[in-house]
Amino acid sequence: MSFTQEQAKAAFPDEVVTKATTRLITVPGVDGQVALITLDNGHDHTRPSTFGPQSLVSLNAAFDAAVAAKPAAIAVTGKPFIFAVGADLSGVEQVADRELAKQIAQAGHDVFRRFTETDIPTFAFVNGAVMGGGLELALSCDYRTLAANAAAIAFPETFLGLFPGWGGTQLLPNLIGADAAVTVIIENALNQNKMLKPKQALELGIVDAVFESADYLEQSLLWLAKVLGGEITPQRKEIDRGDAWDAALTRAKSIVDGKTHGASPGPAKALELLALARENDLDRGYAAETDALADVLMTDELRAGLYSFNLTQKRAKRPAGAPDKSLARPVTKVGIVGAGLMASQLALLFARRLQVPVVLTDIDQERVDKGVGYVHAELDKLLSKGRLSPDATNRLKALVTGSLDKAAFADADFVIEAVFEEMSVKQTVFAQVEEHVSDECILATNTSSLSVSEMASKLKHPERVVGFHFFNPVAVLPLLEIVRGSATDDAALATAFAVGKSLKKSCVLVKDAPAFVVNRLLTRFLGEVIGAVDEGTPFEVADRALEPLGLPMSPLVLLQLVGPAVALHVAETMHRAFPDRFGVSENMRRFVEAGKTAVWTWDAQGNQTVDPEVAALWQTGGQPGDQPSTEVKVRKRALGALAEEIRIMLDEGVVAEAQDIDLCLLLGAGWPFWLGGITPYLDRAGVSEKINGKPFLAPGVASVPVH
Repeated sequence: MSFTQEQAKAAFPDEVVTKATTRLITVPGVDGQVALITLDNGHDHTRPSTFGPQSLVSLNAAFDAAVAAKPAAIAVTGKPFIFAVGADLSGVEQVADRELAKQIAQAGHDVFRRFTETDIPTFAFVNGAVMGGGLELALSCDYRTLAANAAAIAFPETFLGLFPGWGGTQLLPNLIGADAAVTVIIENALNQNKMLKPKQALELGIVDAVFESADYLEQSLLWLAKVLGGEITPQRKEIDRGDAWDAALTRAKSIVDGKTHGASPGPAKALELLALARENDLDRGYAAETDALADVLMTDELRAGLYSFNLTQKRAKRPAGAPDKSLARPVTKVGIVGAGLMASQLALLFARRLQVPVVLTDIDQERVDKGVGYVHAELDKLLSKGRLSPDATNRLKALVTGSLDKAAFADADFVIEAVFEEMSVKQTVFAQVEEHVSDECILATNTSSLSVSEMASKLKHPERVVGFHFFNPVAVLPLLEIVRGSATDDAALATAFAVGKSLKKSCVLVKDAPAFVVNRLLTRFLGEVIGAVDEGTPFEVADRALEPLGLPMSPLVLLQLVGPAVALHVAETMHRAFPDRFGVSENMRRFVEAGKTAVWTWDAQGNQTVDPEVAALWQTGGQPGDQPSTEVKVRKRALGALAEEIRIMLDEGVVAEAQDIDLCLLLGAGWPFWLGGITPYLDRAGVSEKINGKPFLAPGVASVPVH
């Protein structure tokens, strides 16, 4: 073990220690006793057990105690509902030199490998959530059982810009095959950290048996007895180390290139280590993992990933500037003005999360029926997938109704509008609603760019109006921009935050400024790219320019997703507010008027080309001085514009800090964790200093601290 207790405490003094305790158990059918090691950090399931240096020292000592008892088997399990979810990432932020990083990497291997190399049979009883280092500990054992209700099973490291560094890249492919390992380590992680279900873990061969949670430990111990007695012989897959391994690596490279464009060091290292795992030499493989982990831990990209993790796990749960939650009013009924797709998605979300009556209104019965029908159909889909019981489906369907009369909102506590994005329309809708609701009913708007203050200005009670801006698809993207208008009071705001939390959204408080945060930045960003195309830069060049950032999609594909008509509308709104920084492309206007929805077309082989009709209507180089740009110039232009706009937004107080900007882009635009949102990248690339004269973040916040 590379740490003593004193060294471990000095390395991570604030570590929440996961203590490992050993007890001896008599199991029917086992000749001798079983040493059961239990992992527990002393908190309930809301704070999962993790491994830092002190935790590894404790596990090492527990293993010593187990071996000293000369048991028939050694088993390891966790506290209720949790096995372990990996390394303690909070301490990594303080690691300022590579030697300590390497020592931490080595410590995990030192302890976990003992479970692999002992002559005593080892079992992992995975009784709940298991991720990262927790899964690596389980893989280090000879046999594994899993609780049927385990909520999270994954290697999420590459999502953060890291890789499984305590044996995962070497053990998993040699247990389940290279292709399945690529799915778990790379594909799932880079696909928004997709988790495995217990059944999938069993089918893949990651675990040997799944037992119901009610008597999970008892069943696991009885299974252990049968394994030791020879009644059960867990099957292991025959591993193809030839062409199948080559094909898996080729697939992995394609995924990594497509998702990260070389912007994240962790997935690239994972690829190298998966290639090395073919040799099935743990000495060489673990040494390579240790060195690679030490290298990646000392990169700013990884620190940006940890910064992102902290934003989404901590800051998102304690929104800056949110009023005291005790001011929130109860919400027992929700009204939704509009019954289109967005309104219908909202109705489904409110009904499922709040479990209160939801009523939709619109201008004719056909629209109302279509909206309610959409919700009912989506509930039926959830029923067919086994995600809802028949009783729950019927109850939820009964909660969602429609009406042509806004008097149906009379007893509603919260009414949100999702109608056409036009100020006069929204003002009229709110005036009509106000005639029917109580004085304390909250009126929320899902506007993406219009002024909440202006929307409320003609009402009797403007203090009740709040912005409640969702992102599409509503069920997937977790961000909710909550906008305080000039008259919005604390009670309305507190209620909005309470509702947002009940909807399981991450809420960020935003000042009432044009297009708020995400749409303002994406509009500025897209505007610069489209401006370069207007000047004569080929579509292909402009669209490739931002690849080094590793964004989830290129600018012109993003335009297609957002919808050109919506993008044009927001651009026009921003141009009216800030004409010096936000332009309106006449080519975009023609593009929308022609009914086009995408710049690109794809053939049957997936080859991408510019739609000939789009190329024909796009008039380039029409202004004096217009000339094509290179990818580098387009990238500098777009990043410089983002740095300028973010500084202006912070000066205006649109959000409390740069961290809120980053949180919005991570959760509302799907920007990758390893980017850190955007401000760490702008700081790292020197753009912040060049444009604004100073970085957005202090040294060490999303970068390696100065040693």
